[in-house]
Amino acid sequence: MKKKITFLGIETSCDETAAAVIRENEAGTAEILSNIVSSQINEHKKFGGVVPELAARSHLENIEFIINKAMRESKITLKDLDGVAATAGPGLIVCLAVGLNIAKSIAAFSNKPFLGVNHLEGHALSPGLEKKLEFPYLLLLISGGHTQYLIVKDVNHYEQLGTTIDDALGEAFDKTAKMLDLGYPGGPAVEKFAKLGNKNYFKLPKPIINKAGCNLSFAGLKTAVLRETKKIGNEKKLKYNLAASFQNTINKILFKKTELAINEFKKKTEKKNIQLVVAGGVAANKTIRKNLIELSKKMNCKAIFPNPKFCGDNAAMIAWAGIKRFKKNLVDDIKISARSRWPLDSKAPYMKGPGLKL
Repeated sequence: MKKKITFLGIETSCDETAAAVIRENEAGTAEILSNIVSSQINEHKKFGGVVPELAARSHLENIEFIINKAMRESKITLKDLDGVAATAGPGLIVCLAVGLNIAKSIAAFSNKPFLGVNHLEGHALSPGLEKKLEFPYLLLLISGGHTQYLIVKDVNHYEQLGTTIDDALGEAFDKTAKMLDLGYPGGPAVEKFAKLGNKNYFKLPKPIINKAGCNLSFAGLKTAVLRETKKIGNEKKLKYNLAASFQNTINKILFKKTELAINEFKKKTEKKNIQLVVAGGVAANKTIRKNLIELSKKMNCKAIFPNPKFCGDNAAMIAWAGIKRFKKNLVDDIKISARSRWPLDSKAPYMKGPGLKL
């Protein structure tokens, strides 16, 4: 009988300390033997965002406990592992280094293959933990640091169709929540309070909605929200209306840009049965899911989302990406370094900064 591949995954790219043990099953999806995530929300709440040095210190304090817990829950030992995977980037270097270094040490000590995983590839492949994915598929990656459309041609093979030219979507949610004083983390707070507001109350801009192809922009929308917050002061109902209007505007932008991306995907791949995979922390937002399911029905394609527990930063997706890369012999040298920036499509133009022409 063919041996089932089992990996330990470690994730410390930002403010979650996570470890998981994943085994590929006969169906080609994953058996989750353990998936431990320790959040630092309370430590960063008073600052309204992640403080890198505090996050790194917290990782150092917790990482050994989290890995031991993941191994204990999985009921396997180091000798049963086929490899060790850890996030090598993109992310906060001081945070990445914690998980990466301990993963290298475990791999070296146990004489196991080591894989330094791109965090974005973890998100890209994450729905495959529970659902069978067919290459190529269209990916909308929406997280705190990234917003982009990619054709996922295979493991380690990506083509970017569009990206944000300024803020990532998760960042826009976080900053809107901060401006409205709705709490931290921003994404869930905006979603929660938007339910209490009138989504059509404020007319907000939809930057580059009719130009620049599949590229997106959220800075102008964020500035418009800031202007309105100065007018409404501390009036709760108007705050909720603004949160609802912001979220509604985001959904209109995503509907239009994703429609363009689907058409572009069709042209480039000529694939009939199209899978639209939406992954990353913001993919947990229920209104965004509903919006993109409606679009996928209109466009005759299938929308696939990871389980909400695999949307945010987690080690299960890192272990899974490690297994997928291992099967393609994409094993890394133990000397691999942490990277703050690491695009999935290395040939794609860098789309941020002054002088950008659209």
